[in-house]
Amino acid sequence: MSEIKTYTVSIYTENNIGLLNRISAIFQRRKINIESLNTSISEIEGVSRFTIVINLTEERMKKIIGQLEKQVEVIKAFYHTDEETIFLETCLFKIKSDLLFEERQIQNIIKESSARIVTVNKEFFVLEKAGRRSEIELLYRELSAFGIMQFVRSGRISVTKDEMKISKMLAEFAE
Repeated sequence: MSEIKTYTVSIYTENNIGLLNRISAIFQRRKINIESLNTSISEIEGVSRFTIVINLTEERMKKIIGQLEKQVEVIKAFYHTDEETIFLETCLFKIKSDLLFEERQIQNIIKESSARIVTVNKEFFVLEKAGRRSEIELLYRELSAFGIMQFVRSGRISVTKDEMKISKMLAEFAE
């Protein structure tokens, strides 16, 4: 029996309305949970990139890629393991400002976590952290002891460690 792994799926498509629905429906119909989903423009104008993180066996992963390429207007879909990508998530914390100045421990947590203060005003400060999920979860636990006013987190974004041929393929598409 195949081992379940975490895969990062990269789907390149033209910018078309309704693609997010069609892509997520493929996973939904197969009862596959999407751990995170991020969409953005790609290196080529007019081409979007969807980054989806799922936990599956490689056999099921290959079938999903085939279904995506068959049922959605994709230019190309790829999947990669964690070992093949460089990835991170980002998050923002909104915390009462008085804590920043009165709690030395908060300052130490910020420094040790390599988080960055984005803005400070009389009522609150906003802290940004980019990193692995485990780093963000640790920072969340540490700051929770002081009270978090708001917390928002992105899905995973990633790039591959090896040279992919997608850049050449996308360049040809753009011509």
